[in-house]
Amino acid sequence: MNDQQLQNLVEKISLEYFNRQFKHKAVFNKRLRTTGGRYILQTGNIEINKKYYDVYGEKELIGIIKHELCHYHLHQNKMGYRHKDQHFKQLASQVGAPRYCTPLPETLERKRSVQIYQYQCSNCGLIYKRKRRVDTNRFVCGKCGGRLVKVDE
Repeated sequence: MNDQQLQNLVEKISLEYFNRQFKHKAVFNKRLRTTGGRYILQTGNIEINKKYYDVYGEKELIGIIKHELCHYHLHQNKMGYRHKDQHFKQLASQVGAPRYCTPLPETLERKRSVQIYQYQCSNCGLIYKRKRRVDTNRFVCGKCGGRLVKVDE
């Protein structure tokens, strides 16, 4: 699928589910990493992460488009377009737009492979688990002020 086919699909979904025209641009953005798509407030354009189409296909892509069109149409009509707004929640449930997109396999793999560092207070024995390393010369126990020692698993 290319950008022109995406534009046609977004216009079709907009008319079919929202009964309104989509008057801006919809494009694929290869640089998106942590999200399925985004609606840009300043320009009114929608950017879609192409990886979701490549991995999950058209069904997931349609869900992402519906979600971004909810933002688009609510913002164009000067209504609550944020995730927390009641207008957004109602419109998303009416058209069947997902709240979140399915995580990409590479994202799940990255989450599983995170190393956990453990530190123990030499005074009170409290154990701290951290994703990042801690400078034991600089930081101390928050409970008693004792020195931290790295624990090997």
